[in-house]
Amino acid sequence: MKKILFGLIGFLALLLVVASFAGFPPSYLMAAPGVATGIGSKLLCSARYVSGFSQQQSFEDLVQYSGILQELTVEYDDVQKSVTTSLFGLSEKTANYLPNIGCAIDYSGFNQRASLQTEQVPASEAAWPAGGTVGTADSDMEGLLERLLATDNEEGFNTRAFLVAHRGKVIAEAYGQGADADTPLLGWSMAKSLTAIMLANLEYRGTLDLGAAPEFELWQGDERSQIRISDMLTMTDGLAFSEEYNPGDDATAMLFTKPSSSDFVMDKAALYSPGSRFNYSSGTANLLARIYFDKAGGNQENYDAYMESIHQSLAFQNAIFEVDASGVFMGSSYLYASARDWARIGQLMLNGGTINGQRIMTEDWVSRATTPNTSENQRAYGYQWWLNRGNEELRWPNIPAGAYSGQGNRQQYLMAIPSLDLVIVRLGWTAGGYPVNDIFSEIIRSL
Repeated sequence: MKKILFGLIGFLALLLVVASFAGFPPSYLMAAPGVATGIGSKLLCSARYVSGFSQQQSFEDLVQYSGILQELTVEYDDVQKSVTTSLFGLSEKTANYLPNIGCAIDYSGFNQRASLQTEQVPASEAAWPAGGTVGTADSDMEGLLERLLATDNEEGFNTRAFLVAHRGKVIAEAYGQGADADTPLLGWSMAKSLTAIMLANLEYRGTLDLGAAPEFELWQGDERSQIRISDMLTMTDGLAFSEEYNPGDDATAMLFTKPSSSDFVMDKAALYSPGSRFNYSSGTANLLARIYFDKAGGNQENYDAYMESIHQSLAFQNAIFEVDASGVFMGSSYLYASARDWARIGQLMLNGGTINGQRIMTEDWVSRATTPNTSENQRAYGYQWWLNRGNEELRWPNIPAGAYSGQGNRQQYLMAIPSLDLVIVRLGWTAGGYPVNDIFSEIIRSL
């Protein structure tokens, strides 16, 4: 036993030396095992039991994030639908799947997820967007999407879904790498755009003032009491949150080591005056989800409000919005949805807040949500939507100025182009950049 202990201490000491020479602080090394097992168990669980990917594909996707993840020991329990990962015996975490609510990392003393009474909404054969039926594809557009997908994957972009909806109808789709029209695919930060819509629905129902403070008790009496929900929606709240994705940084700690993402961010201090400076923050998105949770009335009420007012109104057919261990929706990151479901969100925006005969938010909210903010450093961002206009130059120079997009890690895109009544969805698993301006402008030219 002593030999093992001394060997482990020596191994850690060696890693500290290597990390120091590589320019990483000791906090990086100390946090790495917990982050590695957290991201491993969570993403593998959802890839396997939400998206339905094989164990091999799930692991190949995971290790793109870091070579250290190759060293994880992984155990699947297909009966309990859980995944346990460990790293050199330094850390071990388990994530488990629950029907209709997906996966989350287990934490002792947090039973909110397990207590939820969830429901499976029956699939509908109605025409999209009210159901799962799409009409005959536009053969030219379908051929283009299939060619784009094949070219993407020859070049290593790992594109899994393309979808084009024009004038309220899905006119073409293309799928690859184990995905099809029913596969729930991770949108990462595209979830932020739906989180904003959830708050818009509360405003429409008269239960939330977006111009007011969020009423967090911890913020009363200090400078954070000056923050307004509208500041949070535009990422100009001024909170000191680091969106870097290295072990020891805020984002990785929040997503992969903490049972309550919103509690973690709630403790962050104010760094800038509200409204003055844009700082992209997944932490802020999870605070927005916490506002929804609190206004809805807590654990079960939060889930029920979302299902009734958002999920069912949008007529999601293959979507799961995951919650963290505390029961709060992971508003920053964890919406899994098919390309057709993602496109429903874009169609809702194009429709000015209505879909399937239901009004979810006001037309005025859509206008505000797609208007540039007034920060000094990044104005081309609305209410959790990336805007084409707002800065000195267009974000996508070959795409109409009024376009806006939900965007996520691994180059997920949900783009709405009001002037063309057009929605384009691209989902995949791309390490590095993606030529969205070139690809989407080619789609536009082919209309």
